[in-house]
Amino acid sequence: MAEKRFVTAINCMDGRVQEPVLRWMTRRLAADYVDTITEPGPDGQLAAGNAPEIPSIRKRVLISTEKHGSTTVAIVGHHDCAGNPVPDETHLEHIRAAVHELSTWNLQVRILGLWVNSKWVVEVIHDSEGTLT
Repeated sequence: MAEKRFVTAINCMDGRVQEPVLRWMTRRLAADYVDTITEPGPDGQLAAGNAPEIPSIRKRVLISTEKHGSTTVAIVGHHDCAGNPVPDETHLEHIRAAVHELSTWNLQVRILGLWVNSKWVVEVIHDSEGTLT
């Protein structure tokens, strides 16, 4: 029996973004399961680099990568976010900064920065492997 493939989404708690991200990650990354770590506006938290939530997020990411063998970690930002109420352009900057923060954790996995736009469509902002468009 083949081993099931896990990926990880650090996503906003906003219910509107859960399904588009889960659907996109399972299809585009050929994943069986998406471990979902939710916070209000996690792109802004990780971009800050010193938010009090970061140790908890990191702990949960490590459970996913070390115990489930997750091969990809995505940080997600989205349009109309109440947890990180900034303009869309600032979200994109936050996603890039959050990707940088994740890269300092030496996870040895693919790191994605994803944006969910006003039509609830997932867009790739960053791909550490550079293969997704």
